[in-house]
Amino acid sequence: MPTLATCHCSAVHLTCDPAPVEVTECTCSICRRYGVLWAYYEPSQVRIEGAATEVYEWDDRSIRFHRCVACGCVTHWSAKDSAVNRMGVKADGPGGPGWAPRAASGGGGR
Repeated sequence: MPTLATCHCSAVHLTCDPAPVEVTECTCSICRRYGVLWAYYEPSQVRIEGAATEVYEWDDRSIRFHRCVACGCVTHWSAKDSAVNRMGVKADGPGGPGWAPRAASGGGGR
């Protein structure tokens, strides 16, 4: 069954099929700062629609992080090398394909 991931303002939509079996919390320095969980797919399993995204490449520049140009939220990453048949979709928020709620601590999180 397809699932939908969006940025905060819903300008970027990613339809992913099938739903992820698991999500991963990457511990690299940039993913820790983004604070996201990733669902991994083959690019052919994800349809990206809506607003354009800006791309950020870091370190060895093997992957590209995509963010919405309107709200700035990271939506997914793609491999720079088209031979790499894998991408990550942000999966830890409402509408994310792996909706995995986290407990808030302190500060009255919602």
